[in-house]
Amino acid sequence: MEGLLHGFAVALTPTNLLFALIGAFLGTLVGVLPGIGPIGSMALLLGVTYGLPPATALIMFAGIYYGSMYGGSTTSILVNIPGEASSVVTCIDGYKMARKGRAGAALFLAAVGSFVAGTIALVILTFLAPKLAEVALKFGPPEYFAIAVFGLLVLSQLSGQGLLKSLIMVGAGLLLGTIGLDIITGQPRLTFGFVELQKGIDFVPIAMGLFGIAEVLQVAEEKLAEKKDIIKVKLRELLPNRMEFRRSVGPIIRASFLGFFTGLIPGPAAVISTFLSYTLERKISKYQKEFGHGAPEGVAGPEAANNAAAVGAFVPLLSLGIPFAPPTALLLSAMMIHGVTPGPLLVKEHPEIFWGVIASMYIGNLMLLVLNLPLVGLFVNVLRIPKNLLMSIILLLCVVGAFAVNNSVTDIWIMFIAGIAGYILRKWRFSVAPLVLALVIGPMLEDSLRQSLMLSGGKFGIFLASSISRSLFILAGAIVVMPPVVRWFKKRLKGATSTSLSK
Repeated sequence: MEGLLHGFAVALTPTNLLFALIGAFLGTLVGVLPGIGPIGSMALLLGVTYGLPPATALIMFAGIYYGSMYGGSTTSILVNIPGEASSVVTCIDGYKMARKGRAGAALFLAAVGSFVAGTIALVILTFLAPKLAEVALKFGPPEYFAIAVFGLLVLSQLSGQGLLKSLIMVGAGLLLGTIGLDIITGQPRLTFGFVELQKGIDFVPIAMGLFGIAEVLQVAEEKLAEKKDIIKVKLRELLPNRMEFRRSVGPIIRASFLGFFTGLIPGPAAVISTFLSYTLERKISKYQKEFGHGAPEGVAGPEAANNAAAVGAFVPLLSLGIPFAPPTALLLSAMMIHGVTPGPLLVKEHPEIFWGVIASMYIGNLMLLVLNLPLVGLFVNVLRIPKNLLMSIILLLCVVGAFAVNNSVTDIWIMFIAGIAGYILRKWRFSVAPLVLALVIGPMLEDSLRQSLMLSGGKFGIFLASSISRSLFILAGAIVVMPPVVRWFKKRLKGATSTSLSK
């Protein structure tokens, strides 16, 4: 509690309050605009944060991340366009409620559900992250190698594509992470004679290219979309009736815990949590036939789950220094740009950052509730901005942001190459999230591997010496082996059933 009070003292300074508000506003705006997402917007703004204190920059970035979870619901409900991937599920019942004249109630349930879930998740984060950081102090190079392997393998299973495609993306990210000077021998690796590449491939231009430039190229290829009718909502129509409110309380509470613990899993946790919440509520609801036709549970549950998952994703970042999702990977980059190393020692070395960011999320959560309801009309009007103008602005920000990282023209070229690659990968239905995370985790994976082997004199047994690393490797192996085994058993069972029926 003493740490949290110190955090509020940091977060309540006028400068930090202002940037928390800016982050929450930008996050909501980003959530409303389809395609950009928190990753693209955070990548664009990395260069802007150089002149800010570390705590202020991270408070703003955190606001963008969880703010985008809020904003996506607005367009899902009013226009049937998910601003964020995590808001796809909200379209199912949210838009149907709007068509029935209950748009205001759907928006209110989404906003309040997000606020309650975010607050519950923050309380768990407040008590869980410092304890996990204490445990993480026992981690050595073998344990960090094991958790990095575990994270990458879990991610490859949860990225929404085939295992082979995911592993290809992970391999590409690890390969990009090895470019530059070897940290031990000082030998240049994969630089092909380019002196500029000796410093390595920076995360920011890659992220800007894969998400920002690729999005611009994809929009440029598409025909101008037909304008959709935007359902208007009056302020007095925002309150749900007693029945809608009563049916939403249980889903919000359940989704708060479900979403938070889903956020601890590597991968697109916010997206997965919405599907899990929707499936759970549909299974246990007394009104199953209403799902897909405007059930309030189908709006309140998923929206609560994605906000709780966004908060849960901060636990491994703040306590272990490992990002399990692309947005937290950008937060990690922001920390490293400002000379802050996240991980077990963050609580002791930089308590103003650790507790300041957590405290700011309590404040930002309240700001988002205030912003999202009265300013619904303003945010939805952003959709009327012509796409060609919007994409031109994004392209300009990408170029400026990539150059600002190292004042290097090489980074601009890297960004454009990554953008073209990202566009092609989208065409081939490859998810770039495993590549981005592997690029961030790769150097830690390599460092911990080599440090472990140096400590053991080249013996690989060191990775199984600790109970923590053994458990993580067993779990990682189970994650890879279990899906094909389950499929094999299902196939055999189906074959046996069909044979018995034919007899």
